Amino acid sequence: MQHQTAGDYHTQHTLETFGFLPRLSQDEIYAQINYIISQGWTPAIEHAHPTQAFDHYWTMWKLPFFGESNLNNVVAEMEACHRAYPDHHVRLIGYDSYTQSQGVCFVVYDAR
Repeated sequence: MQHQTAGDYHTQHTLETFGFLPRLSQDEIYAQINYIISQGWTPAIEHAHPTQAFDHYWTMWKLPFFGESNLNNVVAEMEACHRAYPDHHVRLIGYDSYTQSQGVCFVVYDAR
C-alpha cells in the first residue's frame, strides 16, 4: 500500500487576533481601540523585533494605560513606540480586568 499525502501544508505564523484577515485599515484600527475603551479594558502597547517575535516575550511600551478613555492618547503612544522602534512589530492589547486576560491583541505596525 502506497502512502498518500494530502498536500504540503504549512502553518502560517500569526502575531495576533486578526492574523488571518487582511490588514486593518486606519479606521478599523481606531474602531478596535474604541471597542477596547468602551469595554473598560486597559490598553497596552508591546513591541518586538521580527526575529524575536515568536520565541520571546514582547517588550511593553511604558505601563498599561489604566483608565484610559481617549482614543487619541492611545494612538499617540502607538505612533511614539513605532517612531522609537521602526524596525519592530508594534501591537495593541486590551486587558480585561474582570476575566484577567487579554480581550484582544493585534499588530498595528508590522515590520515585515
